[in-house]
Amino acid sequence: MIKKIIVLIFCSVLSMASYAQQDVLLSQYMFNNLLVNPGYAGSKRYASATLLYRNQWLKFDGAPKTFVATLHGPTRTRKVGLGLTMAADKIGVTSRYDVYANYAYHMQLNKKLKLGIGMRGGISYFNAKLSELVVWDKPDALFDPASVSNILPNFGAGAYLYNEKFYMGLSVPELLSYDPSRPASFNLKNNIVPRQVRHYFFTMGGAIELDPDFVLRPAMLIKYSQNTPVEFDFNLNLLIKKVLWVGGAYRTGDAAVGMIELQATKQLRLGYAYDFTTSLLKNYSNGSHEIMIAYDFGYDIMKIKTPRYF
Repeated sequence: MIKKIIVLIFCSVLSMASYAQQDVLLSQYMFNNLLVNPGYAGSKRYASATLLYRNQWLKFDGAPKTFVATLHGPTRTRKVGLGLTMAADKIGVTSRYDVYANYAYHMQLNKKLKLGIGMRGGISYFNAKLSELVVWDKPDALFDPASVSNILPNFGAGAYLYNEKFYMGLSVPELLSYDPSRPASFNLKNNIVPRQVRHYFFTMGGAIELDPDFVLRPAMLIKYSQNTPVEFDFNLNLLIKKVLWVGGAYRTGDAAVGMIELQATKQLRLGYAYDFTTSLLKNYSNGSHEIMIAYDFGYDIMKIKTPRYF
């Protein structure tokens, strides 16, 4: 009974937008930085496509389910990178669908170091099916419409500094804010759909070659949004014999993560992550599953002797 009450409160809060909606943070972001930074588009010598599915908070009614597809690669000059990001996210009675195009210009700062300056633009479609809510007061006017929706255009920017064994990025994937309580924001006519607010991401990682068969890769992500706690994500992965990545991560206030990625072929990669919930939700959930499939292709892919670390 208690679990059902919590779910009802959870869904109602989402529908009424009492708090700003948080961007999805995926556990395997470090294998595809395009998820958080448009400056990453085209940073590889070849094109790359990724499919990712996340089932969060197992056995929790109305828990988030997320599907993300990305595609990016360089143009012939390798100075310009193009990318496409599509996502579908469902939480309780609310759904969000994103389509964003990415553009990045890559500058050679010295013999090894490059800087990618990127932008992204697109739309997000939000929908809340209020008819699926269980309410105590039937005549409540707040829930009169069967469903409400909004289409919100947005754009973002990011900078991605990198070489073969190091990267650092700073990005704001959505610069426009649709929250009237914040500066430079747009006021929505219908405030039932969750509001869209700015999030700031800082990422950094490196590759340490212990010997030809073992490469250690530490990485970090810091996420900030106004009026919410700063979130830190620390992770460490080990590449074994250029084929298998194994590692883990810790996300403050949320979860500890175990992950694995297999370089099945020179072009195909398979990844899996499991989140062990550390918040109070652990009393009602068995954690989260995340599955990733990535395929690299292009005229340079067969010439590369070792896997790309980032």
